[in-house]
Amino acid sequence: MTRFVVDCDTLLRIAAGEIEVAAGHQLVAPTLVRSQALAALYQQARRGDISASEGLARVKRINSLKVRFLGDKVSQAQAWKVADRLGWETTYDAEYVGLTQLQADAFVTSDRALARAVSGLVKTATVDALRTP
Repeated sequence: MTRFVVDCDTLLRIAAGEIEVAAGHQLVAPTLVRSQALAALYQQARRGDISASEGLARVKRINSLKVRFLGDKVSQAQAWKVADRLGWETTYDAEYVGLTQLQADAFVTSDRALARAVSGLVKTATVDALRTP
């Protein structure tokens, strides 16, 4: 079993049916990803990229996925440390990295710049890692 932290883009792609997660993998994400996903889907619907009903259906799918959403005080403190260490202006990306350090084997992101920035702190993976057992 491999435990992955997934970023918002990855979660949205899973909800859209673009990524099938192989059996045996566990997914983890910071609680903030729910708000990020909701906002992204709302924006897609406002732009006309998807219908409002499809956006709401994807929100429902996200909430029914087997993802463990975490945001406890230990995770928050770890995110603070990561953001401070990397000199980041916010803790948003640091929540994913900190959670990976505490709870997962790798961080799945399609953001190559972010993956490079955190390569010395956590193992990163592409979405292809989710597809293979």
